[in-house]
Amino acid sequence: QVQLVDSGGGSVQIGGSLRVSCVLSGRTFSMTSMGWFRQAPGKEREFVAAQDWMTGRTYYADSVEGRFTISRDNAKNTVYLQMNSLKPEDTAAYYCAASRQREYLRDGARYDYWGQGTQVTVSS
Repeated sequence: QVQLVDSGGGSVQIGGSLRVSCVLSGRTFSMTSMGWFRQAPGKEREFVAAQDWMTGRTYYADSVEGRFTISRDNAKNTVYLQMNSLKPEDTAAYYCAASRQREYLRDGARYDYWGQGTQVTVSS
């Protein structure tokens, strides 16, 4: 089993920055990729970013490319999502997820474990 705990969400003004974190524990050695997804009220969950831990390659949704950065701190067993130039449409609950796979990381069905989510609200 792997446990994921999301944190770091909050309220921020348009154009501001925020970093959300995801701490992993348990049998993390079996995981090969991490991703971030988000879900706004009344909308379906959508892919935000992912990283292949074997190669370091990153993937981003078009809507966040150039503004968001996924990264990992091995010593702290933590994955981060740095969000800059935030927009109102970025408002959502953000969820980290861990996968044993390295392909099709934009598909939430590829992930085995999920965090509980952390709310990000962007307003003027």
